[in-house]
Amino acid sequence: MENKVKKDPKYIFVTGGVVSSLGKGIISSSLANLLAARGFRVTIQKFDPYINIDPGTLNPYEHGECYVTVDGHEADLDLGHYERFTNIRTTRANNVTTGRIYQSVIDKERRGDYLGKTVQIVPHITDEIKRNVKQLGNTGDFDFIITEIGGVVGDIESLPFLEAVRQLRWELGRDSLVIHLTYVPFIAAAKELKTKPTQHSVKKLQELGIQPDVLVLRTEHDITAEARRKIALFCNVAPDAVVQSIDLPSIYEVPVAMHRQHLDDIVIRLTGAEAPMAEPHMQPWLAFLEKMHSADKPVTIGLVGKYVELQDAYKSIDEALFQAATYNGRKLDLRMIHSEKVTVENVDELLGEMDGVIIAPGFGQRGIEGKFTALKWCRENDVPTFGICLGMQCMVIEFARNVLGMADANSTEMDTTTRHKVIDLMEEQKSISNLGGTMRLGAYDCCLRKGTKAAEAYGAEIVSERHRHRFEFNDDYKGQFEAAGMICAGENPKTHLVEVVEIPGKRWFVGTQYHPEYSSTVLSPNPLFLSFVKAAIDYRAEKAATN
Repeated sequence: MENKVKKDPKYIFVTGGVVSSLGKGIISSSLANLLAARGFRVTIQKFDPYINIDPGTLNPYEHGECYVTVDGHEADLDLGHYERFTNIRTTRANNVTTGRIYQSVIDKERRGDYLGKTVQIVPHITDEIKRNVKQLGNTGDFDFIITEIGGVVGDIESLPFLEAVRQLRWELGRDSLVIHLTYVPFIAAAKELKTKPTQHSVKKLQELGIQPDVLVLRTEHDITAEARRKIALFCNVAPDAVVQSIDLPSIYEVPVAMHRQHLDDIVIRLTGAEAPMAEPHMQPWLAFLEKMHSADKPVTIGLVGKYVELQDAYKSIDEALFQAATYNGRKLDLRMIHSEKVTVENVDELLGEMDGVIIAPGFGQRGIEGKFTALKWCRENDVPTFGICLGMQCMVIEFARNVLGMADANSTEMDTTTRHKVIDLMEEQKSISNLGGTMRLGAYDCCLRKGTKAAEAYGAEIVSERHRHRFEFNDDYKGQFEAAGMICAGENPKTHLVEVVEIPGKRWFVGTQYHPEYSSTVLSPNPLFLSFVKAAIDYRAEKAATN
């Protein structure tokens, strides 16, 4: 019997320079996409330099969307990109913050694990970072571990992570490399691209003891071969390891652009990896891009939420809608509608042009009445409507108020004194003083009722989707809702908590307690989004036919 030699995984570190928000997550995801398409087993992790334990308590205006992994970890939104680009499922191990690192070290110190030694940044904090970097690699499940370091080189918060990277580069040798993403600005007055910021950024990285192996240059204008040679010369990087990441119409075109510049070949060569496939198998990805480019007719979706000013606040919903529109052969025309600005007087004007409406998730009282107003208008005008998490709860409350005649119906999150608690905490949750302990997080099963739109969309009776909420549909009211026309179309098979509600008599009026957007990827779009967008397209056609 042949003994297979276990190969150590290769570690790729992605750092950023000059300015933030250059797209380290997109570059990391694109590289993972290409390596996976070459037959490698790949995963990605994000190290965030902030002291919060996780982004679960951060306001979306601060940090954008909070993404949730299958095992219930509240994570950075870049993990959503990782999953959408690769179809992998991330976990708690894929996202680590400074807060978690320090918490772990302090817990060990309190237990006496350090035997009375003075606990310091080096080696104790850096050793904990390195332990977390290698955690996924130690499973033996992956050929490549891509580690994105949050922040910008030069930030004081990132220094322990970069010191850990420096140490790992020496320890791992050829089994690791560093990709540095920088910005090459265009000075409009001089009509000239400037390479000096990149040179300074690499110099700062070198001062920390890290020599990048590959440079990815973020730019709005094409960088000439001469400019790239200059950057390579001054940054001690091979000329063919300097690639550009120019602005593209869609982030989903980035993997193709990186492959054209041989980024995957460069990484494979520099790490000495043996590629199972000479060229990446990208036919399904290219087919999606072809659908995206060929779509010429729009579908107009209104997203009603209270964080609409920030582009990344509903990132996973935006991308799930875009994927669903593409697979339905349409261009997504997404209109952001602030729920605080929706009133009885202007709702017809705000929503009248919409082919479909999303009622967004969220927490808290602000903007909630605007969501009720939008839902009443959508229900009465039979517009395809999709409520997600709090959006589903708002569907229930609006129905209770305006159909069941419970004028004060509400969630106890908004009003603890309401007589009709149609949305409430479960009994076992009410005794928990720590609000974080009452959250339902991660993937849970849902049993769908046969013949419902949800079951037809999934083509299955049991599905698993991710949650992020603490309040639930109050089962005491189930009979009244169903008698009046809103059915409970899905429930958890163990707890019997309601997961899906819908009104069968409407074109498409469905609410989910879970977040189906988290599981939607380019190659596996979520079925509910596909079904919702299809209903919106059909409604648009009906409107056109009658006008």
